Amino acid sequence: MAEYKLLLEHSHDPAFRTLEGYKRTGGYTALGKVAELGKQAIVDSIKACGLRGRGGAGAPAFLKWGGMPKPEAKKGPHYLICNADEGEPGTFKDKQLLETCPFELVEGMTIAAFAVSGDAGYIYIRGEFVDCARAVRSAIDEAYAAGLLGKNIMGIEGFDFDLYVHMGAGSYECGEETALMSSLMGERGMPRLKFPHAPFPVVKGVWDKPTLVHNVESYCNVPYITNMGAEEWAKLGASTKNSRGTKIFSVSGHVNKPGNYEVEFGTPLTELIELAGGVRGKIKACIPGGSSMPIIKPDAVEKAIIGYEEMLATAGTMVGSGGCMVLNDTTCIVTFAWRTAVFYANESCGKCTPCREGTRWMVQILERIMMGGGRSGDAELLAQVAGQIEGRSFCPLGDAAAWPIQGMLKQFPEEFAYFIEHGRSMVTGREMALA
Repeated sequence: MAEYKLLLEHSHDPAFRTLEGYKRTGGYTALGKVAELGKQAIVDSIKACGLRGRGGAGAPAFLKWGGMPKPEAKKGPHYLICNADEGEPGTFKDKQLLETCPFELVEGMTIAAFAVSGDAGYIYIRGEFVDCARAVRSAIDEAYAAGLLGKNIMGIEGFDFDLYVHMGAGSYECGEETALMSSLMGERGMPRLKFPHAPFPVVKGVWDKPTLVHNVESYCNVPYITNMGAEEWAKLGASTKNSRGTKIFSVSGHVNKPGNYEVEFGTPLTELIELAGGVRGKIKACIPGGSSMPIIKPDAVEKAIIGYEEMLATAGTMVGSGGCMVLNDTTCIVTFAWRTAVFYANESCGKCTPCREGTRWMVQILERIMMGGGRSGDAELLAQVAGQIEGRSFCPLGDAAAWPIQGMLKQFPEEFAYFIEHGRSMVTGREMALA
């Protein structure tokens, strides 16, 4: 398989960022079909096509769309949120979509608003993504001027939808949907209780109203599903069990052409790496789905097939957010583990004791090892601490902090043992001066 550009087909063209240029490529023909199709048919198409959320978990999108109250049961406003807080290390595909394909997002959210009777939408953009916010704001302004947002959109009586941009403050934690909603409402960006202890956001979300939450890539697929039809769109990725469409991967690290690459599900991981120009030097490891996903060795890379179930079955890792980091044999895994642990310790909101204390404890152990003061049993202690964090926090940040450390300890135990015994890296031959 080769690169299959669907969402990114016109991302190289500056005109695609304007309403006129977007329409020249077929933009807004999908929105023009919604009145004829009807709300339920659009919701049904999301189920039929097999779209899964592109934010990391890969949950079927229909569970959210189908869970929103039907028009006849509507008792108050319905909201849509786009999670554009992209903060997973190694992931930068939503950033490109926001900057170069903003109308895909605006049209996708507008179609979704029609289908689930949405009244207003909020695009929550990471605080550092200033250029993204400008591009999206410009697209929204053009859409309003053309009658594609606001009152009676496309001349459809009662189809009213307003869209707003909200800038975050750079918190990784606010990429978690309940923390994002808290932040959007002016509260501290901290996670809430989830089902079964609290209702799903589609029942009680932002301002306690039904809320549909997706990330950028998920919404951007909606115009293509509506235009192509569920059956035709689902042919993309049909070689997999339950993964349909395309997936954009941000490939970085020791590759010759880092960047975003869009491929069909079912593509071998090795082909994705070849699209990025291949490895500089000899490959040592790969993290295919962002820093929180399990690390894999070259033999697993060779077997890995891109798909939500397939990648787990063939390689023991996950698609995640699509942040594919390739490491060559100059990489010290202990140093890489420390940098990863520092990130998650800094980004923990502090609400949960296992996450708040455990992430910092892992950093302390790794720093002691890297300063040449490693003790016998440190590797086991590190694994124990990670195990006490996993599954014990309100949000996935705890798991995201624990999984990479557990994976590196499992795949490269000899590097940790060598650093502890000799006080220096097996790869670089020296300790790391952290002071």
